Amino acid sequence: MKVTRFDIDGPLEIEPRVFGDERGFFMESWSRRVFADIGIDCDFVQDNHSRSARGVLRGLHFQDPMVQGKLVRVASGRAWDVAVDIRRSSPTYGRWAAVELTAEKKNLFWVPAGFAHGFLSLEDGTDFLYKCTEYYAPEHEHAIRWDDPELAIDWPLEGIEPQISAKDAAAKSFRDSEGFA
Repeated sequence: MKVTRFDIDGPLEIEPRVFGDERGFFMESWSRRVFADIGIDCDFVQDNHSRSARGVLRGLHFQDPMVQGKLVRVASGRAWDVAVDIRRSSPTYGRWAAVELTAEKKNLFWVPAGFAHGFLSLEDGTDFLYKCTEYYAPEHEHAIRWDDPELAIDWPLEGIEPQISAKDAAAKSFRDSEGFA
């Protein structure tokens, strides 16, 4: 397993060992023991699966309270996945890390609690899977504008007109959002 760390403490890109031949492949997408060794020692309580057309942009979402960590991957297609540090006491508050997740590469992205999360589907039929450390609680959900100029996220939008939900279109700016203490 290959682990890539970012210049922000917390997020990780994980490339699992994949065993394949002409019949297909096998990989461990989660092992508590193996992932604890790289610092992801948590209980996952909910798995989610979404499918998106090319250009669908979801996020930037977070919950407070009932803060969630997420281990995410793409089972088909490709997505640009982003984690924004919203821990007000963090030296990297307001900075972001991103990775392209692909079904072909089979990589995963760890988005720890204290980060807002969003992704852009880069292909039709992108299946996005995520394990969560806390249950979804719509009454505690918040959103930050995906295109906030203060964050200046480098979304790969060439040739893509983002499709966003009404909820995300009404999201607050980063400055007006409620980051964590």
